[in-house]
Amino acid sequence: MNLRNVSKPMLALVITIVVAACGQAPTHQPQIQAYETMKVATADKELKTNYSASIRGQQDVEIYPQVSGTLTRLCVNEGESVRKGQLLFVIDQVPYQAALRTADANVEAAKAGVATAQLVYDSKKKLYDENVISEFELNTALNSLLTAKAQAAQADAQRVNAANNLSYTEVKSPADGVVGILPYRVGALLSPSMPKPLTTISDNSTMHVYFSMTENQMLDITRRYGSKDKALEMMPEVELILNDKSQYEIPGKVEAISGVIDRNTGTVTLRAAFPNPNGLLQSGGSGNVVVPVEVKDCIVIPRTATFEIQDKVFVYTIADGVTRALPVEVTRASGGTEYIVNNGLNVGDLILTEGVGILREGTPVQAKNTSATN
Repeated sequence: MNLRNVSKPMLALVITIVVAACGQAPTHQPQIQAYETMKVATADKELKTNYSASIRGQQDVEIYPQVSGTLTRLCVNEGESVRKGQLLFVIDQVPYQAALRTADANVEAAKAGVATAQLVYDSKKKLYDENVISEFELNTALNSLLTAKAQAAQADAQRVNAANNLSYTEVKSPADGVVGILPYRVGALLSPSMPKPLTTISDNSTMHVYFSMTENQMLDITRRYGSKDKALEMMPEVELILNDKSQYEIPGKVEAISGVIDRNTGTVTLRAAFPNPNGLLQSGGSGNVVVPVEVKDCIVIPRTATFEIQDKVFVYTIADGVTRALPVEVTRASGGTEYIVNNGLNVGDLILTEGVGILREGTPVQAKNTSATN
């Protein structure tokens, strides 16, 4: 339309209609986003905390030779199951057999010496009783007899030592278990001062799993149960997560708590025992011990409901339809997926569990699908 050809009344009418139409145009309000929320409540909660652990046999015995000599026989293989007293190694026995025969001969010679000295003393005693010899001669014969008996005792002790040395040439297992590596082979020269053991015998029927707690965690457990002895008696069974992330099928029991805090790490070592009937656990392995702890009337929130600023943990509450950042004091639980709230939240508070990482203080929000912490 060419406005030059429009009359003034018509132009005024057009402008009026346009202005009226613009005044009636709807205004679009920004849409408020709805987020998942949680209503804070208290409940009894069993929390599971993971601790790095090392696995050892119930009895790991390093086998060293007690005499020197050449290794002449290997009687076992690596990984073989052995019984207490079973022969493992044989060291060259020839020199020790000769030493034993020499000791036997010395014992017999000493016995003969004692017999001769006894005859001399008995003869001197009769002569002394008949006043033929002096008391000095009698005492001299007695001293010779005592010396012969002492030499016989010494010879007998040397024989026992020689017999022991000969028995040490047969190295036997001190316990039931499994043979470790065999670093020495037939022909190797062995001695009691050698740097590496002949092997290690591991009793794997029951495995000892060692893990550590911080001083504060140990204080909490001691206070909860009243004493360390009560804690050992009343602590629940623990679980073992193996190195491949699978769970060991048989639960274990905490049997011992160290009475000394490690100065370097500030931790206390605990020992749990796990039965090992199928031999799945091996000495030297690693894993994680899972300790369940029941906490009464606590507030537990998911970690996803929190965010951190300068090492401080915050949650978003909803007040008057907008977000409010609230600092909280928490303790990690369930491997870090949950937090126990020690301070900062009260029963009935409404917190956001969704979108925490993208929201800001004062953002208008709506609550949806409100759940409880229990």
